[in-house]
Amino acid sequence: MSQTAIYHTTVSWKGEHWGHIVMGNGPEMDFSAPPDAQGHPGVFTPEDAYVAAANTCIMMMFIWAAERFKLKLLSYKCRAEGTKLVELDRTEIFTHLRFWPVVRIAADGEESTVVEARARRAMQSAQKYSLVANSVKSEIVIDPKIEIVHKP
Repeated sequence: MSQTAIYHTTVSWKGEHWGHIVMGNGPEMDFSAPPDAQGHPGVFTPEDAYVAAANTCIMMMFIWAAERFKLKLLSYKCRAEGTKLVELDRTEIFTHLRFWPVVRIAADGEESTVVEARARRAMQSAQKYSLVANSVKSEIVIDPKIEIVHKP
């Protein structure tokens, strides 16, 4: 049986090109459009939020998958990049989301190739089960670097 969950945010205009967001889970912050869209530099933007939503969701799903694949995760860090296309009529769309996760996993006495194969399956599961990744139209490319660490 299907279930639903509702998430919410509230935004308000602060004047000029400034807004304020309050997230349903508690955090709040000011935001603006990016400088290339008459916004302000150095602040949170909707474009940042879009890329961050996908990046954080994939990371959380990788952690979930790593637990299920019995991987001993030592670290996870991922740089993500969204490519935005601006059409002649000024309409915009993100065409690609690209991720470069760097994952360190303890071998824990297993062969590196076996652990790496499980880690790659965990990464595939993270993308497959990511709510945000499954909700966007952009192409999603994940290019992981997986490092298997053996005890010295």
